[in-house]
Amino acid sequence: MLELRKVTKRFGDTIAVNAVSLDFLPGQMVGVIGRSGAGKSTLLRLINRLASVGEGRIVYGDTDVGALDGKALRAWRARCAMIFQQFNLVNRLDVLTNVMIGRIGTAATLPVMFKRFSSADRANAALALDRLDLLSQALQRADTLSGGQQQRVAIARALMQKPSLILADEPIASLDPRNARLVMDALRTINKQDKITVICNLHTLDAARAYCDRIVGMAQGRVVFDGTPNQLTSSVIQQIYGDDTDMAVDESLTSTMAATNPAPAGERQMEVAH
Repeated sequence: MLELRKVTKRFGDTIAVNAVSLDFLPGQMVGVIGRSGAGKSTLLRLINRLASVGEGRIVYGDTDVGALDGKALRAWRARCAMIFQQFNLVNRLDVLTNVMIGRIGTAATLPVMFKRFSSADRANAALALDRLDLLSQALQRADTLSGGQQQRVAIARALMQKPSLILADEPIASLDPRNARLVMDALRTINKQDKITVICNLHTLDAARAYCDRIVGMAQGRVVFDGTPNQLTSSVIQQIYGDDTDMAVDESLTSTMAATNPAPAGERQMEVAH
């Protein structure tokens, strides 16, 4: 279980994350919602240790994440895969190589840098691409793919790390509704089939309602809601988004997802940590 205890992160006089305490049970798919600047991205960066923990503790099992450094920190970042809004692929390399780069956290660095991958790595990368319906694009340059395809390549790369957790920071923010659905479908399938915990920052609450069993709402660095989608009342939404409530709804995304997701994730019964 991933545990956050009174985690606070300051940047100068700004408190980006303010005394956040959360538990994430294994196998959960959690959507983190809130306005821009609410602290969502900083929260994920603290968990992955792309930012150092200021105050409080982050613990995974017996591991004090905030105290890790060197080889142990690299191992944690492999175990806790990160997916970014801007994909972070190497455009000049082919898709298969981009996926195999996911091995850099768990394999010797020099062979990976020189693209000396084992036959097992190549086979696993091909399997990951096949799962995401991208095997036919394996030898294309990454920059020839659409944004949605590139994001699915990034997910395949994360799978190469054999993670226990996947952190996705606004993975569909720059995508059209169809590609957003494909990316969220992929994340949910991985969550359910592989029992991998997925924590996903989402700009709109529609995607969180459709795909996540649990939603965490943040405002001004604090957690102001933690519950199931059907517990999101209008007053809670107002508390999370304030005057930007209308911006939290993307009707085109909702209609696209509704066509393939008639039963909201919140209707499924799943234990929620508080």
